[in-house]
Amino acid sequence: MKYDETHQYMSECAAEASRVARGVPAARLNDPTHCPGWDVRALVDHWVLYTSHGLEHRALRKQLPDDLVARDFTADPRWAEAYADQLERAVTAWAEPAVWEGEVDLGTAAMPAAEIAAMIVKEMAVHGWDVAVATGQEFHISDDAARFVLDVVERHGDLYRRYDGFAAVVPVAQDAPVFERALATSGRDPRQGAARVNR
Repeated sequence: MKYDETHQYMSECAAEASRVARGVPAARLNDPTHCPGWDVRALVDHWVLYTSHGLEHRALRKQLPDDLVARDFTADPRWAEAYADQLERAVTAWAEPAVWEGEVDLGTAAMPAAEIAAMIVKEMAVHGWDVAVATGQEFHISDDAARFVLDVVERHGDLYRRYDGFAAVVPVAQDAPVFERALATSGRDPRQGAARVNR
């Protein structure tokens, strides 16, 4: 896994996540989503926390503080702009090659920094799609970025299912677009916009 390629996909997915966030109407924050038990507000708070603040904290080798974990980011009317700004800071934090070396302490375990970065890029994309579908939008990334996301989903699918992060693979055609295959492998149904995931 080349850090410069991963950083490129991180930048691309962050830009699309920022665009989708800006398209979330305040009036829809209490709407249900296809993630059982989660409304749009809960989904957005999870997305913002782990893909922007979490991304930067992993680069800095810092744990997320409790007050940040408990924060309702959507309580700020400018949350989407704040998210875009935080994503930019996080992506910049990963621009330094040395950040990709060694491991990141997750509190209960440690993982290679490059793998953590890849998993968070995947979170940007799949949860970005979740938010987009729940608010009448679409989430678009290049085929190269989609192949990267698919590879991460395939490598870590069993781990996510162990913690109810993914549901069973949704069957799609072998020649389906790459991002659709990534979504389906993560338990989401790209054809109907109906995901069967817990988070």
